Amino acid sequence: MTTARASAAPDPADPAASAGGGAQGTQGRIRGAGTKGVPRARREEQIVAAALEEFGRHGHAAASMAAIARRVGVTKPMLYTYFGSKDGLYAACLEHIGHRLLAAINAATASSPSGDRLPHAVLTAVFETLEEQRHAWFVLYDRTLPPGSEPWRAAHRHREAIDDVAASGTAALLRGRGNDDALDADALKHVWTGTVSALVGWWVSHPDLSAHDMSARCARLLAAVRDGA
Repeated sequence: MTTARASAAPDPADPAASAGGGAQGTQGRIRGAGTKGVPRARREEQIVAAALEEFGRHGHAAASMAAIARRVGVTKPMLYTYFGSKDGLYAACLEHIGHRLLAAINAATASSPSGDRLPHAVLTAVFETLEEQRHAWFVLYDRTLPPGSEPWRAAHRHREAIDDVAASGTAALLRGRGNDDALDADALKHVWTGTVSALVGWWVSHPDLSAHDMSARCARLLAAVRDGA
């Protein structure tokens, strides 16, 4: 993934380039970061990956730019050089995860063979998209964003795009059962989006479970709901 600010130019000399520490997954320094001559596009990818983890875990308000810089192995001023501000970096994170999730959900919706199988297809797409960045979901659904702020408006735009797909899917599901009530469709959309968030939150607290595990678990749960209806 590259942002609109990315270019092929090499990274400027980084005083933190010689800092020690090996790769430690998303919890530590990202492999290959903190070295001179890293292409700018690659450096931005590293920064956004680290920022998604930090923002997703702590929220915009409590997230630390210094902590993000440490994760990547660069200086804090370099983050501002690349993204302008904390809000600018947050916006880049939103663009990254928002577009990926929307594309995955749209693909699942388009390829689902029937209304009954659509919920499972969408859940599977969400889990697969978040497999390596589970906390990124909470960048989109960050309750610490000040209402009306630019980060709040940007997150709202991405959520609206995803909600529009959810609204179409839930309305189609009800129509397939002879229900054209608009309020029923709206209520079901809210139930659905809340369920997805709850499942992602549960998944985050069970890091041993893969996207495949979650897909299989949700298939069982959805079947139980259908059989009990």
